[in-house]
Amino acid sequence: MGESEAALLGAADIREIAAVLGVRPTKQLGQNFVVDANTVRRIVKSAGLEDDDVVIEVGPGLGSLTLALLPAAARLIAVELDPVLAGALPATVAARAPGLADRFEVIHDDAMRVKEIPGPPPTALVANLPYNVAVPVVLHLLELLPSLRKGLVMVQAEVGDRLSAPPGSKIYGVPSVKMAWYAAARRAGSVGRAVFWPAPNVDSALVAFTRREPPSTTATREEVFAVVDAAFAQRRKTLRAALAGWAGSPALAETALRAANVDPTARGEMLDVTAFARIAEHRPV
Repeated sequence: MGESEAALLGAADIREIAAVLGVRPTKQLGQNFVVDANTVRRIVKSAGLEDDDVVIEVGPGLGSLTLALLPAAARLIAVELDPVLAGALPATVAARAPGLADRFEVIHDDAMRVKEIPGPPPTALVANLPYNVAVPVVLHLLELLPSLRKGLVMVQAEVGDRLSAPPGSKIYGVPSVKMAWYAAARRAGSVGRAVFWPAPNVDSALVAFTRREPPSTTATREEVFAVVDAAFAQRRKTLRAALAGWAGSPALAETALRAANVDPTARGEMLDVTAFARIAEHRPV
């Protein structure tokens, strides 16, 4: 094995490391470990990393994706909530990718609440995300790290569809609009259940995203997101009714919507992020 290579983990390796650590994947932490080397190779290839990319990985677990990422990145920061797994990762990297250990760092923290990432600013997020927190983790990191230009995340298939849904589709909702504030997202493939330990009872999807500028608006992100949350809280209602609480009354909501050039009888699922930004600009004072 060369200095710039890593020995990937197979199913037997992963079970052996888990046994030594006394670890069992937990539903509470949304843990499903990838046990197939071809899958992690595919994820890394699909991520389209450059030699100078600084990658952040969330929920690295026992290190299967970590080892595949190391040769492709200039630096890799793994954020792991489980203290046992966070403590064991450096030893796994040192044993299986000794020539690459100096470009690796693990942070024992909650990715939904982490406040800073030390070292060079991350440029890419590549992760098999814990399924129960995938959306808030992605949105938090996009907000926290303006340097994050792109990403590829593995999530529950239904969540992947929502993150990448266009306006007008039945699954378009809060995650779709908030993701669109930061980035253009698309489905980048499907992943079978058999590559995980334990095998989840849902299908998985890869979602790729590319950062873009948010809509040009005088409203703040928080103000725009407040409109989005209100519009989808009762998604069957017209915007005039759904935004009544936000505006102060149905009549005030209608005034704001007409000022924003939005049909008051439309529903939230028909609007793109730019339209939500226009509405936010016209909130009654």
